[in-house]
Amino acid sequence: MQIAESIWDAYGFNKEWIVMIPFGNGLINNTWKIQVGANQYILQNINQQVFKDPTTIASNISLVAAYLAKHYPNYLFIAPVKTKAGTEMVLVDNIYFRLFHFVEDSHAKTVLQTADEAYEAAKQFGRFTKLLSGFDTDLLKNTLPKFHDLSERDQQFEDAIKEGNQDRKRHCSKLIETIQQHKHITQRYLSIVADPAFKLRVTHHDTKISNVLFDVNDKAICVIDLDTLMPGYFISDLGDMMRTYLCPVSEEESDFSKITIREDFYHAIIQGYCEEMELELTLAEKDALFYAGQFMIYMQALRFMTDYLNNDRYYGASYPEQNLVRAGNQMVLLERLMEIEHIKKL
Repeated sequence: MQIAESIWDAYGFNKEWIVMIPFGNGLINNTWKIQVGANQYILQNINQQVFKDPTTIASNISLVAAYLAKHYPNYLFIAPVKTKAGTEMVLVDNIYFRLFHFVEDSHAKTVLQTADEAYEAAKQFGRFTKLLSGFDTDLLKNTLPKFHDLSERDQQFEDAIKEGNQDRKRHCSKLIETIQQHKHITQRYLSIVADPAFKLRVTHHDTKISNVLFDVNDKAICVIDLDTLMPGYFISDLGDMMRTYLCPVSEEESDFSKITIREDFYHAIIQGYCEEMELELTLAEKDALFYAGQFMIYMQALRFMTDYLNNDRYYGASYPEQNLVRAGNQMVLLERLMEIEHIKKL
């Protein structure tokens, strides 16, 4: 990387001591593992096509890091290493980079295999939000405005039906109708936003399993990847865990017969999250635990279908109907979730 020398200089590293290799498989930011003498770091650049103003990310993480250091100094929070100038990022050739200490004897998972792993991850995300319950969310900036605004996503879907590819619309008219039959999920979201019993909290907004670090004994030790750290409702974090943990196959699966709900994983998620958050959640919020899964799965179906109708502008597609398959996949997942609604309980 030609611009690396400017980065090393910003951190006061001697380039002769540095070994740099690509690391991980993240879809948004490029990541490298850096060996600097005896020390190891993670270097990332921030994708400015997604995050238009990376300074908002740095500001949010800095504020939260200071709060946790003051109130919970023993909590493992992976904040960026500061440069010689005291900044959290380096700007080189109009690209923002940041550096993190590598957590020894830790690993991230790309695939969730056991209910115990689901429990561990859910407990960590719950603990993160609980510890920040006293933090003033008004201090945080929205790094992705309206990211989990279901009303906005629903409106984008309706706009795509009217203004998008009409050939594609005719081709998937039945699935469009099925999606529209679930607008009650959006209506409940609107009632949640209007209900003061639902609190704006410090929310991660991207609780997939790869955003948790585990130790050598497969115990979760902390959450990572805080670019989407923003004010939000607990249903975003809990719902995203349900969406990505409950089914043994991903949103890319085109054989919908493989889409099932692992009930033991559901109970593990609820147990882990509520062990940390039960005393923080209001009665109204506790009544929405199961709804959280509906909320996130339905929103993702809307987003995939919207992108399909808009000729794959946002997610892209490696084959012509990929976003249509993704949307159908998520609607089947939503149906499977609704079939086990009887198990909902705290």
